[in-house]
Amino acid sequence: MDSVWVVSAMLISFAATALLGKWMVPYLHKINFGQTIRESGPIWHKKKNGTPTMGGFMFIIGIILAVIICVPLYYHYSGNSPYMMSMSVKIIGGLVMACMFGFIGFIDDYIKVVKKRNLGLDVRQKLVLQFIAAGVYLYSLYRAGCGSKMLIPFAGSADWGIWYWIISLFGIVGMVNAVNFTDGIDGLNASVTFFASLAFFAISGLMHLTAVGIFAAAAAGGCLGFLIWNFNPAKVFMGDTGSLFLGGVVCALGFALNVPILILLIGIIYIIEILSVVLQVSYFKATHGKRLFKMTPIHHHFEMCGWSEIKICVVFSIVTIICGTGAVLLVAFGL
Repeated sequence: MDSVWVVSAMLISFAATALLGKWMVPYLHKINFGQTIRESGPIWHKKKNGTPTMGGFMFIIGIILAVIICVPLYYHYSGNSPYMMSMSVKIIGGLVMACMFGFIGFIDDYIKVVKKRNLGLDVRQKLVLQFIAAGVYLYSLYRAGCGSKMLIPFAGSADWGIWYWIISLFGIVGMVNAVNFTDGIDGLNASVTFFASLAFFAISGLMHLTAVGIFAAAAAGGCLGFLIWNFNPAKVFMGDTGSLFLGGVVCALGFALNVPILILLIGIIYIIEILSVVLQVSYFKATHGKRLFKMTPIHHHFEMCGWSEIKICVVFSIVTIICGTGAVLLVAFGL
């Protein structure tokens, strides 16, 4: 019976996202919400100038719709009400956090598109808003009685006390921005997050946490539905609206399963993307102008090396599959 709600969540999210594209893509064209390609980006990206952005609303709506329909129905028919409160806080709270990050991304996209300021919000403004979003989510977990224990591979469960909340705060903001950096070529972020969501889905099955599995399945379905419109050549971009929302979803799934540390393994591509930027900037400053990579985030480096956008998506997705499988195996063998 549990599988019915999981499959339903994936199908609802996929169908809603895919069908919304038939209306939203033309509408974004109509209101001239087109992406302005940065001058510093690859020259061949100039042909993408004017491609509609903020398409992330498509899967945001699809995922929310699937979760608010399937999770309550699952609890209703399973009679699992005593467990419902704490898990609902983790799932609904996580979804609200993702929406808060998505709203921050929307503000950023709006400034870029409507106000014609390509950089959008400045770094300080983004970080303040992001820390608020992460802090509200973590406070909701604390108030709901969620402890500060975390499962560590091969070390069991450990209580980190106040450091759990401090590390989690910075970890969430860092990971959300890492997911944001992964958005830069057609289909990349949606592809990587699709396979990351499947890894979280598999872990939820091993832990018998069906409600989290519904959330993960909805996220996977939304990404897959979006790829219909975003795969190369993209007809629409997700924008910061979508990428920051997906970052929130990835973090919410890790915390709902109480294995946030596995986000680092499942989201290895996100980590590599943001580290490439940090290393590039640090090396550039230290050497007064030299570069480690041809361009960052690192997917642009591979573009400059001659890789096609499709090849980058495939290779990065394979890396996510391998690392996601490793995370699943860690849980399967008792972490």
